[in-house]
Amino acid sequence: MEHNDIIIAPVLTEKSSSLREEGKYVFRVDSRATKIQIKEAVAKLFNVKVEKCTVMNVEGKMRRVRYRAGKTSGWKKAIVKLAAGQSIKIFEGA
Repeated sequence: MEHNDIIIAPVLTEKSSSLREEGKYVFRVDSRATKIQIKEAVAKLFNVKVEKCTVMNVEGKMRRVRYRAGKTSGWKKAIVKLAAGQSIKIFEGA
């Protein structure tokens, strides 16, 4: 799996913005990716040193369309902690 395929998108929420102050960045990642692969992908794509990576599976939510109940698809979320003094520049403007 290529580094570009592992990281799908950054997660931009109020909670992830508060985590950014602690040097933690939140990404939506490929569901098959491991912690080691995610660490390497963030390090290579953004030229930073990753200290820690926490991964969790987010379950899909129940939704209704007219008379039928359905469920949105689940996804994998990674919280990556960077070394002290490092940041990812694309998040500075967000």
